[in-house]
Order: sequence, then C-alpha cells, then structure tokens
Amino acid sequence: MATFEIYKRTDNQFGWRLKSANGQTIGIGGEGFATKSGAENGIKAVKRDAPTAPAMDLTQPQAASPGFARS
Repeated sequence: MATFEIYKRTDNQFGWRLKSANGQTIGIGGEGFATKSGAENGIKAVKRDAPTAPAMDLTQPQAASPGFARS
C-alpha cells in the first residue's frame, strides 16, 4: 500500500511525498509549506483530485495517446 509522508525539508519548510509499497518515491509536493497543516492540506487535495485527473501526454503534438488525454 502506498503511504504519504510529511517531513521537514532542508529549508525548514514542511514537505510531503508519496511512497509505494516497495519504498520508492512516486510523488512529491513541489512546494514547501510553512506549516504542517499546509502539507496535510496538500495531501488532502491530491487525494480529492487525483482519482478523476486525466493523464496528460505533453510529448504528443497532435492526437492523444491511448489512455491519455491531450489538452
């Protein structure tokens, strides 16, 4: 099972990462958060929005690849 981790970054901000069952990092919050609750809210947003988010293939100049949407 994947797990979200909240940690303290070297710039003293809070960050989060998503780790797979085998321990590999498979997602990170790109920004630092001044508070732990800010990082927790970032995790909540990913949990809320990711189930319906399309995968965008920006490497394809025209038609979408199978299984991926193109904006």
